[in-house]
Amino acid sequence: MKRIVPILFSALALAACALAQAPTDPIEKALMAAPAQLREGASVIKWKADYTYDTLKTGTNTLVCYDKSGMPGVQPFMVECTGKGNLPRAAQNIKIEALGDKAKSQAAFDAAEKDGSRVKPEFGSVWYHAMGPDAMHLRMHMTIAVPGATTASIGLPDNNKSGGVWIMNAGTSTAHLMTPGE
Repeated sequence: MKRIVPILFSALALAACALAQAPTDPIEKALMAAPAQLREGASVIKWKADYTYDTLKTGTNTLVCYDKSGMPGVQPFMVECTGKGNLPRAAQNIKIEALGDKAKSQAAFDAAEKDGSRVKPEFGSVWYHAMGPDAMHLRMHMTIAVPGATTASIGLPDNNKSGGVWIMNAGTSTAHLMTPGE
């Protein structure tokens, strides 16, 4: 009996580690960022080198999910979901992030914002992210796009000092609502 207990605990620990790893199926992996109630009906795409995509799973709702793991400028493990109408914005993000250098990417984002070529996300659309160094250490993050929104236009603060919802990047196409703890 004394020998069985350590073996049992070892087996349970290995099983827990196996369950916490990222799925090997690309569809299941991409869906890790989707809320449970939307997951079954979500579409899944795979980005191609030319910033177009192949559809891996056609969904029944408007949510589309994709894996960004290994792409320049993002965490080693990164999956994202948003509305289908935001795919042009996501493609532009991926293209600019592909510059590989944060300063160059930020300069390109700023230039696109200034010259009006920055693709706007759909107002009120949600972006869901699951990101981290690996699948076992994920941080879930959700934002709501409110392009162009300012404190004056929607009445929310443009900083997190109040402890409530606030607008990050107010007045830009990147403006989005942040929630406490995100």
